[in-house]
Amino acid sequence: MINLFEYKNKTAFPEENFEDLEMFLDDIWNKREKSFYYNEEENREEVQRFLQFFHKTKELKSNKFVGVIHFQEQTINLLPKIFHHDKNTTEDDVKVINAHVLWWLSYCRKLKFPNYLSGLNTEKSDFFEILIYLYSKYTKELLNSSIFQRYVEVENELNFLKGRINFNTYINENLAKGRNHKVNCTYDSFEMDNPFNQCVKQVTKLLVSVSKDHQNKRNLNDILFLLDEASDVTITAEECKRMQFNPMFSSFETVRDYCVLFLENSISFNYKSDLKLFAFLLPMEYVFEDFIYGFIDKEIEGVNPKGQASGTYLDEAKNFGLKPDLILDLGFKKVIADTKYKMVYTDDLDPKRGISQPDLYQMLAYAVRFGIQEIKLFYPNSVATNTINEVATITIADKLADEKKIVITAHQLPIVDNTISVATILSQDRLMDCFEDLRIQLKVSLEGILLEN
Repeated sequence: MINLFEYKNKTAFPEENFEDLEMFLDDIWNKREKSFYYNEEENREEVQRFLQFFHKTKELKSNKFVGVIHFQEQTINLLPKIFHHDKNTTEDDVKVINAHVLWWLSYCRKLKFPNYLSGLNTEKSDFFEILIYLYSKYTKELLNSSIFQRYVEVENELNFLKGRINFNTYINENLAKGRNHKVNCTYDSFEMDNPFNQCVKQVTKLLVSVSKDHQNKRNLNDILFLLDEASDVTITAEECKRMQFNPMFSSFETVRDYCVLFLENSISFNYKSDLKLFAFLLPMEYVFEDFIYGFIDKEIEGVNPKGQASGTYLDEAKNFGLKPDLILDLGFKKVIADTKYKMVYTDDLDPKRGISQPDLYQMLAYAVRFGIQEIKLFYPNSVATNTINEVATITIADKLADEKKIVITAHQLPIVDNTISVATILSQDRLMDCFEDLRIQLKVSLEGILLEN
């Protein structure tokens, strides 16, 4: 098992498989779904950006993605840089890190996790296998209680009239051939062979081919048995996203969101005709942004967040768009919040306090164009730093706007709990219970930052 932290450590990789791994990741990069988790600049890149390859030394280094890559019976864990430390990373460390990532994902807008999130008190340490477990357990239980069915337009030849007659087909294929007793009709039928079930079957077949966990394989095969009547077709993540459910079938939204997650961020295929490989990778900076948005939306009362507000431009020609991560409406004021997934330090001798100058320019542009004078920069804490509520305060007087003061404050948010261990995870039935103290700490921290007058 290889453990790589974003932009941190390097590790050697077998020379005979080095170039094959690079080709594999290039193929994944080019075939990946264009999703929320990739920006336009990355979509134009043809060379993969998951890992850095050092050809002279045959070493690997992680970029900004977290997740897992399975290649040539080798597991490569890509881990968040905020967990990096000088000690050797053990399997227990990986389990705790994966539990944190799952907790962050549970607040993300793009994914609805089952409320219980149980099953994490097992010996599973592979992040991908944990996600497969959550998906397969929830989906199997749901399908055992009710199969999703919907009306689908069907064209069929019947002995009786149903729906509407397809006159052209009836005349050419039936009357002309002496088969006037057969009526070609188009009608709505309540079918289980619909796009949603086809998508679930497609994702389940993908997962059963890559999972190595016996319990996961059993759950996935049970799902395939239940969906045996669904056709084998290819559904894209974009098509899956557009699937809507009425309130009676709202529980199926969770399954849909899991399918989108797997379709957008994992890939499995036969490489060189004999090796089964896969990768599941998420860009951490977008996960952090999505987590903070979702946490504020769900946990902080009196704050109405709006993400990635568009329609405002820096220039009159409207070539340079401005999209702050969050605009927070507190009722009595509006605040721009921008998440910065960076390691920020609290060195009193550094007048900039670790805040980069480009970040400051970006925030100033937001303030001027949106007419909002209060800016919050949110940074994560890490295993190496203590959480300090306010890192820095920067005041700018705008002489072009009647000396209005723009106040930019940077804050380190508690999203890592150093006290959580494997023993903590094993002692709880629900993932949420492991992070209850951290949830309260983050809630109090954000309320203090945002709701102060």
